Amino acid sequence: MPGGKAIIFSAPSGSGKTTIVKHLLESQNDLAFSISACTRDKRGREEINGKDYYFLSQDEFKDKIDKEEFIEWEEVYAGNFYGTLKSEIQRIWDEGRNVIFDVDVKGGLNLKEYFKDKALSIFVKVPSLDVLKERLNDRGTESNESLSRRIYKAEFEMKFEDKFDVTIVNDDLDRALATAIDLYDQFKD
Repeated sequence: MPGGKAIIFSAPSGSGKTTIVKHLLESQNDLAFSISACTRDKRGREEINGKDYYFLSQDEFKDKIDKEEFIEWEEVYAGNFYGTLKSEIQRIWDEGRNVIFDVDVKGGLNLKEYFKDKALSIFVKVPSLDVLKERLNDRGTESNESLSRRIYKAEFEMKFEDKFDVTIVNDDLDRALATAIDLYDQFKD
């Protein structure tokens, strides 16, 4: 029966992991996106509750922690919690599909540990921190303070690249997308 595997994409914010994940979802009909829960505010009108994230209050999130409803969770930035709900993974596997994750580095490592050999963990990186800073600036959603925080965190996260099964260097988007499809095709069989 198909399904029951997990493909995990992790990267510092701005590395292009979300673009790669969206491409895989559009091109692979046996994949479904794991929607993370979080306590941060939505980014503009483009983010939708239950599609991009499950947007929860801190109290709702903490209640789910107490009830052990998360596979993994963490406080990524002060007051901003993110996590993976067990019920979300079961929903996808019940559909006979494999689950794809778009998570930060710590979350990716936690998921890899949880799923073990049912998971393929992929680290996405850019050629340099200067490129990363430029990409984050181009978003137009970051204040100087949040940009500085994300760059600092990215420098730390880059140290964990070797803990992942494979790395995709996103210096050429078409090549990065093709590599992601090849890796998934090899893993799912």
